[in-house]
Formats: sequence, structure tokens, C-alpha cells
Amino acid sequence: MKEKYKIKLIIITGLSGAGKSEALRYFEDSGYYCIDNLPAKLILSLIDSFADSTKKIDKIALAIDLRSGYFFDEIYKTLEKIKELGINYKILFLEASKSVLIKRFSLTRRKHPLVEDGNLDLGIEKEIEKMHNLREISDLIIDTTLLSPKDLRITITDNLMSETEKKSQIQISVLSFGYKYGIPQNVDMIMDVRFLPNPFYDENLKDLTGEDKEVMHYVLNREETKEFLMMFEKLLDFLIPNYIEEGKSYLVIGIGCTGGRHRSVVISERIYEYLKVRRYSVKLLHRDIAKS
Repeated sequence: MKEKYKIKLIIITGLSGAGKSEALRYFEDSGYYCIDNLPAKLILSLIDSFADSTKKIDKIALAIDLRSGYFFDEIYKTLEKIKELGINYKILFLEASKSVLIKRFSLTRRKHPLVEDGNLDLGIEKEIEKMHNLREISDLIIDTTLLSPKDLRITITDNLMSETEKKSQIQISVLSFGYKYGIPQNVDMIMDVRFLPNPFYDENLKDLTGEDKEVMHYVLNREETKEFLMMFEKLLDFLIPNYIEEGKSYLVIGIGCTGGRHRSVVISERIYEYLKVRRYSVKLLHRDIAKS
């Protein structure tokens, strides 16, 4: 039975105005199937549906709070059943100081789920009391009083994301190109490899491309190439995690040589394989390889 439920479940809950919507958006950007304000009694039906699906949905994030009214109390029975099924789940509880929550509600003019007579202060107190038991069994409690959205994302990443998930948050494209055909648009980083010896001037290699073994051998066996790759790979090891932490979703790395057929292709292939080994989500494109 347990083998069926290979699903990672994150339950996002906490005080109204503490940042649950921001957290849910972050999980959605990280590849989770997200649902807001789902009645707790429907969680198991949802998991069953995904477990039987051919779409391979294996990461779910659900925001559950007092907006569901009467159905909220079903959460405790549901959690017991989830444990019995051996489902991997974590509870993320968000909170903030009362003064900050009041300020946020004043700015957004949204209605608090427990305010009926206009007394927001009393409504927040009731919610704190009502959510106490769920807070006690939460795996991670984050106080967002002084946190920016970026800080919240970083805290969630550090505590709830696996290394594989962290790396999948950014889509990397490695693009080879020739300077003679112009610099590509929307490139975040450009590396000019025209300092490497050019296979174009070797009659045996001129009509080949960087995808051919002879050209690869010519470029990669140079000492300057080996030294360059060592430094460039080390630079990427530093930059990419920092881009992820900054919240960057896409990164395009341009590798350019004169014609875009030899050196840039070889180096792009090497960088592509390097990033794949490190389990990043990466694509490879040779823009000018077919041009003469």
C-alpha cells in the first residue's frame, strides 16, 4: 500500500496575513501542484487521484486554514490517516506579530475569517488560539514579521527543499553562437572563447563541427582549454546557487566563437554535460552550427 503513495506533501497553514499565499506561489514555481483553501477531508481523495494518475504528479503543496470553516477540524483525522499510509508530508506554519498582521489587513482591506464585528484584534486572538494545536505539531514554524518575500523563500528552501529540488528551481540554457552572426538576445552571461586555437584553420577540421570527435579532441586537449574549463566550471558552481537563492528562474549562458561551429560548440557541449552531472535542469542549443 505504501509503495503506491510516492508523493511529497507540504501542508501550508498558519495565521491569516502571515504569508501563506506567497509561500504557495513559491512552491508552485518550484514544480509543486498547488491548491489553496482545500478542505482537509479532501486531501486523501486528491492524493489517491494523483497516485493513480499517469501524469506522475509527485509533489503537492496545499494551503489549509480557517477559511474552510467547519471543515478545518478535519485536518487532525486526515493527518492520522496520512501517517498510516506512510505518505511523506511536512507542515509549514506561518505566523507574524499581531501589529504586523493588523497592518497587512489594513493595507489589503481583506476580511479576516474570524472577524464578524469589525474587531480585528479579537479575531487574530481567536485565530491564534484556534491554530495552537496545529502549530504544536508543525515541522517548521516561520515568523514572517521581519521577513521579505525573498527571505521567506530562502528560509523555505533551506528547510524544506531537497538538493535536487533546489537545482530544479532554475532552468539553464547553454547556447553556442558565432560572433559574425551577432550576439544573441536575452542572454544572461556570455563567454567569449575566441582565445582558444581555431580548428577552422586546420584543413582536416575546417568542414567539421564541434560535435565531431576530431574537433572535440583538438579543442579539449589544449592546456589553455583545460585551465579555462576548470575556472569557468568553478565560476558556475559559485554563481548558479546564488542565482537560485536570488529567485532567478531562467539562466541563459552564451558561449561564442567566430563562426559558432567549432570552439563554442565544443565548450557548450562540455558545460552542458557538466551541469547535467550536477543535476541541474539544462538545455543545449547550437544556434549557428549549420551556417557556413
